Amino acid sequence: MGQFGTEFCDHFAIARFKNNAWSNAAIEPLQPLALHPAAHVFHYASTCFEGFKAYKWDDGKAHIFRLADHIARMQRSAESLRLPIPDADLLASMVTDLVARQVDDIPAPPSSLYLRPTLIGTLENIGAAASPSTEAILFVLASPVGDYFAGGSKALKLLVETERARSTEQLGSTKTGGNYAAALGPTLEAKKKYGVDQVLFCPHGDVQETGAANFLVIGDNEIITKPLDSTFLHGMTRDSILKLAAENGYKVTEKNFTVSELLELVKSHEAALSGTAACLSPVGTLVYKDEEIKVRDGNAGPNTEKLRKALQDIQYGLAPDTHGWLTDVS
Repeated sequence: MGQFGTEFCDHFAIARFKNNAWSNAAIEPLQPLALHPAAHVFHYASTCFEGFKAYKWDDGKAHIFRLADHIARMQRSAESLRLPIPDADLLASMVTDLVARQVDDIPAPPSSLYLRPTLIGTLENIGAAASPSTEAILFVLASPVGDYFAGGSKALKLLVETERARSTEQLGSTKTGGNYAAALGPTLEAKKKYGVDQVLFCPHGDVQETGAANFLVIGDNEIITKPLDSTFLHGMTRDSILKLAAENGYKVTEKNFTVSELLELVKSHEAALSGTAACLSPVGTLVYKDEEIKVRDGNAGPNTEKLRKALQDIQYGLAPDTHGWLTDVS
């Protein structure tokens, strides 16, 4: 299996919005999209997406993790970009129909089928810089992916960036490609200069998130993370980990905290990144003011592993889903 996100199933789901209405969805052979060069998405970045997984259990069925929640977040993203908002039932059927068609292509856990619904503005108007796209295409890609942790979960190194933000206050919680593009330059610069894996954006000393994942501080009996606001993405993995942590006896504290407070916390606490691709990735080192600072002993910690396993056991069908997070597809 190739690099994450580079292999695709041979079909995808697609629907179009025109004349103020969504077309019926269709499952079609995967092929390039034909778009006019004046399409709104090319000029004014009218695009958002989601990313989540389906797992194939021993029962032969596919089980999609937190489908309804991802659809709801995509609707919020579309609203913030003033794109046509996908109908929840339409998008849900697109995902489940595609998964049902490709169920034989889903590798067994810990591998999975990564699903990428994407919405793009297609209005043919290069004069619409201050106007929304009234036409759109909604499509869903399916990509078989391997275990992100093949070979073990390496503790990551992060640069603590206190000057620049990952995104804007208006779009921080929108899952749009522009946010990832904005973080790319600082991340590549940091990788080249410091050999880090990611940048932890902490504008004005406020600890937020990395370019593609939420940030958590985890102690033996507590978990600390920034409270939800419009400046950063409201991650489903983050939410799932916090709920499972509370059920496992951890005190969950959502609060704003500074870089100075973080540097004190990592003397006794673990740190981790949460996201769909890697679930919960341990952080072993912070780089701050050209100095490398170990997170505890610099290795992956037991609390991060415990919480990651608790989530993956539900996704893999090894523990009961008491939250109704899974959607079964025959």
